[in-house]
Amino acid sequence: MIHHLGVFASDFEASRAFYRAALAQLGIVVGYEAEGVCELWHRDADTPSLSLHSRPEDPTRGLHLAFAAPDRAAVDAFFAAALEAGGTERNAPRHWPQYRAYCAFVSDPDGNNIEAVHKDP
Repeated sequence: MIHHLGVFASDFEASRAFYRAALAQLGIVVGYEAEGVCELWHRDADTPSLSLHSRPEDPTRGLHLAFAAPDRAAVDAFFAAALEAGGTERNAPRHWPQYRAYCAFVSDPDGNNIEAVHKDP
């Protein structure tokens, strides 16, 4: 359904560090980089992907973006890495019965709500 999603960063270096660290815990790696652009995707497939762009004058704000995690440990690792890389805690990892999932929520450097989610079997 979704091929890629673009996010515009006010501070590209801070956002790149945040996304690289947090998403690496979910098996998402940098697939392509150029001046002011960073494409992240799964190791074994280039779609769907997240395209991060430098745009200090008009950053993305108000976005809620959720990434699938292979297990609860990956959600925990995502959360720790995101905070270490400059993210801000929204909700620490826990089970959300209403979603039938184990999730963690952090804010990226521009305040977007970034989530790692592992659905119950």
